[in-house]
Amino acid sequence: MISIPESEAAAVVGVGETAALAEPRLWRRALRSLAHDPVALLSVLFILLLVVVALFAPWIAPHNPLEQFPNGLSDVGAPVAPGARFWLGTDQAGRDVLSRLIYGARVSLLVGVVATGLASAIGVVVGTVAGYAGGIVDSVLMRVTDTVLSFPILLFCIALIAVTGPSTRNVVLVIAFAYWTYLARVVRSQVLSLKEREFVNAARTLGVRHATIVRRHVLPHLWPTIIVYGTLGIATSILIEASLSFLGIGVPLPQASWGEMISEGQQYFQTAPWLLVAPGVALILTVLAFNLAGDWLTDLMDPAEREGGR
Repeated sequence: MISIPESEAAAVVGVGETAALAEPRLWRRALRSLAHDPVALLSVLFILLLVVVALFAPWIAPHNPLEQFPNGLSDVGAPVAPGARFWLGTDQAGRDVLSRLIYGARVSLLVGVVATGLASAIGVVVGTVAGYAGGIVDSVLMRVTDTVLSFPILLFCIALIAVTGPSTRNVVLVIAFAYWTYLARVVRSQVLSLKEREFVNAARTLGVRHATIVRRHVLPHLWPTIIVYGTLGIATSILIEASLSFLGIGVPLPQASWGEMISEGQQYFQTAPWLLVAPGVALILTVLAFNLAGDWLTDLMDPAEREGGR
């Protein structure tokens, strides 16, 4: 076989890859799509607002979320209703609900983004190796994936937290360890198809190393799937974190968490409904926004949509 330097081989094979990826810039199509999709636009704007609130929580929150105010409880020791000083009222400990809600957004986004990022990294590595290597490697990795998939994800997370102990770090690691399997299976199926494409076969024929083929000619085609999975995965991770905190085994006290706020507020739903409504609405809107944004990205990156947008 004729030996060709990898740089030249990559340039030759890159013609097929470039042709496959030739399209208007993604951000231009995204802006055009958002202009004609008000639901997606509202979802994206809500997510951006949530990110800003989480990043600048110390400057946005009106009070310290851990401070117990002397006037934060009524004469009979009940939470204070929403008013001029406490816009969303106070909780059973006399703390400002709005401030805890803002800091809870920081916890939810941190867990959602980091856990989904780790899960995506694991899923991409496992799926790519399994799909490209094939054979016994594929069989072993997919049996491991099927084993993890056989457990209900929430029960699996509860069992792992029971072993590792509740903490923000452990919640992130547990969610990542339980949630990588879905992306791994999708990536594997795509890699199985990609490795038989002409530009990949040409690269192998020209003597390009397998690692270079995967990095330059396989992974770029996986980015749409990774981005969509990441957006939808953040919503799932936030829900799992809220569920674990609701059960008292998630983010440890006194750190603010929407799930913990819902858990503490349910016993006051008749006398102080704002304790339950505020974090519940925040959680619903956040999960809904990420799911709608994920659906929009799915349509945006669909091959048929890309062809129609040329």
